[in-house]
Amino acid sequence: MDTIISIASVFASSVIELWLSIPVGLAFGLNPFLIVAASTLGSVFSVFIVAYFGECLREWIIKKRYGNGRNVKSGRIYNVWNRYGTVGLGLLSPLLFGAPFGTAIGIVLGARRNNLITWMALEIILWSVMLTAAGTFGLMSFEQVTK
Repeated sequence: MDTIISIASVFASSVIELWLSIPVGLAFGLNPFLIVAASTLGSVFSVFIVAYFGECLREWIIKKRYGNGRNVKSGRIYNVWNRYGTVGLGLLSPLLFGAPFGTAIGIVLGARRNNLITWMALEIILWSVMLTAAGTFGLMSFEQVTK
């Protein structure tokens, strides 16, 4: 029962932020494979939610930010978007500002939903594996030093 609660806690924390879920899983003493699975599923779930409800969000943000007279396809963020695209957004957003917010940015900038979900999911898997491995090896080395 405690393991199910621990996995649910990792899942719920990764819906909010991937960086939060890895230490939560390590604090509960979960198997690293369970941490990767739960954190990946939680973050990808949040990406799906934002991507599928993103059109309403896109319209609201464009209206709020740009009004009627300005164009979304101008400015510094759009120039960065043109340079790196969905792959760059998928790679950097889980690390910098979270997968849900990165998905919202992609939707606002006009990314295709399926392409955005695919790249975000792949990069979430990558970051989950790397962060869990770093945390696990860090704890193992800390335990060796303190013996």
